[in-house]
Amino acid sequence: MRGWIIYKDSATLLKPETYEIKRLLQVAQEENIDLQVYSPDQFDLLVSREDDQSVLIDGEPVSLPDFVLPRMGAGTTYFALAIIRHLERLGVHCFNSSEAIETVKDKLFAQQILAQQNLPTPKTMLVKFPVNIDLVEKQIGFPVVVKTLSGSQGSGVFLSKSRSEFDDLMQLIEATSPKANIILQKFIKSSHGRDLRVLTIGGRVVACMERNSGGANFKANVSAGAKGLSHPITPEIEWLATQTANILNLDMAGIDLLFDEEHFKICEANSSPGFEGLEAAVDVDVAREILHFIRIRLGIFDKKKPVVVEAKKSAAKSQPAATSA
Repeated sequence: MRGWIIYKDSATLLKPETYEIKRLLQVAQEENIDLQVYSPDQFDLLVSREDDQSVLIDGEPVSLPDFVLPRMGAGTTYFALAIIRHLERLGVHCFNSSEAIETVKDKLFAQQILAQQNLPTPKTMLVKFPVNIDLVEKQIGFPVVVKTLSGSQGSGVFLSKSRSEFDDLMQLIEATSPKANIILQKFIKSSHGRDLRVLTIGGRVVACMERNSGGANFKANVSAGAKGLSHPITPEIEWLATQTANILNLDMAGIDLLFDEEHFKICEANSSPGFEGLEAAVDVDVAREILHFIRIRLGIFDKKKPVVVEAKKSAAKSQPAATSA
């Protein structure tokens, strides 16, 4: 089985995903999977009838892989998305798809889809300048969470604790970047400094971790210094995470849930979740789970490896036949 990882460090990342890439490459080698890492900058695309020659890497035509793992998430540029779309149309399986990546990259659009399906999400509002602060106070209230439309690892997320603080921030944004796309979300007090990261692969929950900043920061991202602890997977958590991943068509996803008293609200979904903190907190080999899922989805198995089922049958044949009483 042959695969590509498409990855490039993004300015939006607080911490590069070097750990995740190394783990995937390590497990791929152990699983006899030919896995290569390429940056979008290495690609050139030719739109023509000669599809088998339409993808070039470093200026040379290449044979296509069985699958692609885009690992850029919210940092996926138009060019990178065009590469994924092109590969999909040539029959290459991409995990996740270009459509799913583009959907969750837009946090407002993802919230609109989830709300349409009657899933619990924080009340969200799109900012337009000049900002009507009275309307914001009436509909959302203060404190209020301010987010850029696209971002990951907690970057581009702020908490305005008061009306005056929010007014100052909006004036700054309007003065420096009047075309910026900003959304506002209702602050969930019971989730201050903590949330859940739920990892789903192939429509099932693989792991669940509570992220906790200890109150030092209202954000709970491990990449920003929060601690990760294993958290039990309750039926509610499992249902919310799997429903979110399914509705957003995500083969693999990091679903962030906010504590809402005794229940949860869906904060956002990530199409390329980091898993360094998750593997440290939970006894799950995430990289192996990802590659096993892809192997099963594609139906490509290593014939050189012994099949467990056959081994069990052989062992059963070697047992003496049971005699009737």
